[in-house]
Amino acid sequence: MKKKAIIGITLGDQAGIGPEVVAAALTSGQVPTDCDYRIIGDKIDVQPGQPTKASAQAAFDALEESVQLLKNGEIDAVVTAPVGKEGLHEVGFHFPGQTEFFADRLQCQNHAMCLTGKNLTVALVTIHVALADVPELLEKDEIVRIGKLIAEFCQQRGIRQPRVAVCGLNPHAGENGAFGKEDLELVEPAVRELEQSVAGVEFSGPHPPDTIFRPAADGDYDAVLCMYHDQGLIPLKLLDFDTGVNVTLGLPYPRTSPDHGTAYDIAGTGKASASSMVHAIQLACEMSGNCPV
Repeated sequence: MKKKAIIGITLGDQAGIGPEVVAAALTSGQVPTDCDYRIIGDKIDVQPGQPTKASAQAAFDALEESVQLLKNGEIDAVVTAPVGKEGLHEVGFHFPGQTEFFADRLQCQNHAMCLTGKNLTVALVTIHVALADVPELLEKDEIVRIGKLIAEFCQQRGIRQPRVAVCGLNPHAGENGAFGKEDLELVEPAVRELEQSVAGVEFSGPHPPDTIFRPAADGDYDAVLCMYHDQGLIPLKLLDFDTGVNVTLGLPYPRTSPDHGTAYDIAGTGKASASSMVHAIQLACEMSGNCPV
């Protein structure tokens, strides 16, 4: 008999909606029954909507514990509830986000941030950086590296010949250099290299960012590779806010999270939807090999 995968779930900042969406998801009847679930972290006294240093520290401790549980083989995947980055930074969390934390603790340089939902799947070349810094941070090799990761993710999910659209950086993908040189000098050469070096995957681009998401949502593409955070997350959250899942590509263990934040303003009011958390748990179980794709 096949051993059930164990999915660890952190509560995030317990002053936010993390605890209630975790509880709602696990009692919804919508999470896979062929996985077992383990809540990670200690219960603390906290008022909903009022984050404290203690709630930030508890969230940080739960993340550290989840890494040890993964390394020890006590859990097979982790789902992380939302954290408050400002509070975490005050207790010594020196990372832009949870994606970078897991990459550091699991010593994984070849990683990427991906969000996937009912209508779209996007991967990001740059993540939590100022928009003004994006052009200088873009590198052809990074576009190629993350293009390979998103193609592999699509294949892992049963797409035999993925179609990956690559966004340009500038309006109209630069219009042959009229609006910046990055698309001509970085993005286009990266797409050509991906086309030549990755078998069984159809890469195309650079595509104008203002039009590519419509055909992607219509099913013409399996994933969109985006140059910066909001380029990918605005369309995904517009179309897939309730089904979107954040997944860290390239890690040795599956790590997913809902695509929303702590929502301190509605914590404890009963207004928070558990839908994204349900989908995050479903994907973690799927990636652990215990659920059908």
